[in-house]
Amino acid sequence: MLDTTPLTAAVERIADRLRTAPQSRLQRGAADEGLALARELAVRAQRIEAPDEDPKIMPDAGVFAVADQLVVAGSDLAESLRTTAAPPRELDEAVGFVEKAGERLSALL
Repeated sequence: MLDTTPLTAAVERIADRLRTAPQSRLQRGAADEGLALARELAVRAQRIEAPDEDPKIMPDAGVFAVADQLVVAGSDLAESLRTTAAPPRELDEAVGFVEKAGERLSALL
């Protein structure tokens, strides 16, 4: 079973930044970037859990919900990686993806 702590920690760091961001920054692109990240993590989790099904796209619940959406998607992916025979490289790729998204978000915040 994989230790997904690096993934959940990276997701939590970004979510915390989004939660404390002013509305103006969220509306200028930070929320869109956070939602894109949440959607990608959700799709990755769904592909692990049901590889033969088309993934469902996470809806836009608004700028103030994006941090929570990100945490849910990150937690789902972490659980999928922990409970399946996913190779460790999938975890490494997910962590790298989250970290790069965090860098893009930092520029917007």
